[in-house]
Amino acid sequence: MRFSIIHEIKGRMRIHVVQKRMTYEQADTLYYYLNNQKFVTSVKVRERTQDITISYTGNRNIVIDALKDFSYEKAEVPDVFLQNSGRKLNDQYWQKLVGKIVLRAGNKLFVPYQIRALIATVKSVKYICKGIQTLVKGKIEVPVLDGTAIGISILRKDYDTASSVMFLLGIGEILEEWTHKKSVDDLARSMSLHIEKVWLLKDGQEILVDTSSITPEDYIVVHMGNVIPFDGMVTEGEALVNQATLTGEALPVRKTIESYVYAGTVVEEGELTICVKEVGGSSKFDKIVMMIEESEKLKSTLEGRAEHLADRLVPYTLLGTGLTYLLTRNITKALSVLMVDFSCALKLAMPIAVLAAIREASSHSVTVKGGKYLEAMAEAETIVFDKTGTLTKAQPTVVDVVSFSGQDIDELLRIAACLEEHFPHSMAKAVVDAAKERDLVHEEMHSKVEYVVAHGISTMIEGKRAVIGSYHFVFEDEKCRIPEGMKERFNALPNEYSHLYLAIENELAAVVCIEDPLREEAAEVIDSLKRAGIKKVVMMTGDSDRTAKVIAAKVGVDEYYSEVLPEDKAEFVEKEKASGRKVIMIGDGVNDSPALSAADVGIAISDGAAIARDIADVTIGADDLYEIATLKAISNGLMKRIHKNYRVIVGFNSGLILLGICGLIQPTTSALLHNVSTLTISLKSMENLLEKVPLPSA
Repeated sequence: MRFSIIHEIKGRMRIHVVQKRMTYEQADTLYYYLNNQKFVTSVKVRERTQDITISYTGNRNIVIDALKDFSYEKAEVPDVFLQNSGRKLNDQYWQKLVGKIVLRAGNKLFVPYQIRALIATVKSVKYICKGIQTLVKGKIEVPVLDGTAIGISILRKDYDTASSVMFLLGIGEILEEWTHKKSVDDLARSMSLHIEKVWLLKDGQEILVDTSSITPEDYIVVHMGNVIPFDGMVTEGEALVNQATLTGEALPVRKTIESYVYAGTVVEEGELTICVKEVGGSSKFDKIVMMIEESEKLKSTLEGRAEHLADRLVPYTLLGTGLTYLLTRNITKALSVLMVDFSCALKLAMPIAVLAAIREASSHSVTVKGGKYLEAMAEAETIVFDKTGTLTKAQPTVVDVVSFSGQDIDELLRIAACLEEHFPHSMAKAVVDAAKERDLVHEEMHSKVEYVVAHGISTMIEGKRAVIGSYHFVFEDEKCRIPEGMKERFNALPNEYSHLYLAIENELAAVVCIEDPLREEAAEVIDSLKRAGIKKVVMMTGDSDRTAKVIAAKVGVDEYYSEVLPEDKAEFVEKEKASGRKVIMIGDGVNDSPALSAADVGIAISDGAAIARDIADVTIGADDLYEIATLKAISNGLMKRIHKNYRVIVGFNSGLILLGICGLIQPTTSALLHNVSTLTISLKSMENLLEKVPLPSA
């Protein structure tokens, strides 16, 4: 690629690409390529000017070499990224906004007054008709007010006032539509599929392969708790499938042979063999966008209240206009009241504030599925943490395998990995990773596996029944026993580790000791949440009381519960809600999904089980827990901003009405100040909250 360096300081470089024109696709390709370079910390690509700003670490020559090596043809970029980047959308709305402002300025400067009057009259028809249509439906709402104000201005031949009102209304519509669409698209992109591996059924054998290698008519197997990666037809099996991401309906749907299933839905219970029909990603994105736009989840209670209040205030504004005229017999004063209303700002600023907060959260790797969850987050008093993969690190590791059967520990680990690789949980992943590190090849040597939520796995291996899971599952449910003479060895198992028990033919074969280190930031995050308004922090885990007690003391929770089942977590959440508290639940596994669903705000860790992410109202990145404190700060800041907007809108517009009644300002000035204030409040509502509301600090 040909380029020139425009400006440069240490760690930052501004580049101009030498080519005739840069398309949206080329800009996205270049951005993706540079953003995935290890030495690049941030990058901006401006297709209009063909400039790139790169922040980097290390030697500048590495950046220059990477740019020299780049070509649009050779760069590999996922189709979904190109199709859904949002670059084209932003450019289109920016052009609309600039075009409208330039056209307005040009008309004022170069178009004769008589022609401007004609244009204003023609444009007013749309607003007047909309107001009449609203009245015909028996409603007195904002369109009636807009139509009345514009209509009276036209009748009084005050074309400049009518034009100003319509211009500012138009600007507001563009900004609202742009912010809404961008927020929805950002949210949909974050909800789009990011599945790298899938189980391919070939010659009766399940093989783990890259999703990119799957073609139509291939057969794939989707196990319980996993996301369905492609649209297709069920050819074998039966399952309950959660389709909330497509339909918004939380209740699972039963799928059997010849049922059609869709990408992005989740197998809640059972297992399916699917004949793939579609492998494209854009149709899934479109479905998500449609679901979000149609869903009431985007509406917070305060947003709905603002809309209803805005509509209820319209009759009072019209009444005030009439009374002012009757008392003063001054049409100018009456118009000054009519030109001001509370509804425009209420209806415009509130949704923009909520959507801007959702967008800001997404920039911190937090996906929020609707404004109502931000409101609930701000009001929540109780927060419940799962332990494994949430308060502890998402990458637990195997530190030892203790044999109780005399078999080689590598062979026992190989068997454990063969069973665990089918199911999405951080402990299972630790076993699979340990086998991979030791180069243990675990071919499928078992019959169909059965997963018992929050307990373990059972199957048949070479004609022998094998189970792996918790102490409760292996020894109490399955009635397995410790081999004779091994009791002392069993009692000597290290207490500081979590244990997975592997039994074959009802006899303990091995114990996998897993280190599940606490997240360094856990205690500080919990302290931050308490200072941000959370009154009760609870930890719930299926692990032993011995392990749970140690973790609870280290992180500083108010209460902890050990050896709990999924239904216990959900029951606790319901109990807290019944006592009048708003509850946040945070988890990452299949066993957390009932509690996530029951909570006012369910938060899932991004690399946890697909069903947890699907059911959750919020998804956070797996890097650290600070994102929860960040979300709480954004939510608290949003509520403060909305309440402040209420006060400013009511106070400022009431002042304008009083000034108009007293004859201190003209209708044109009244309309201009009202619309400018509406636009200013809306633009202020788009600002990032964390710049105004810092994270709580010690």
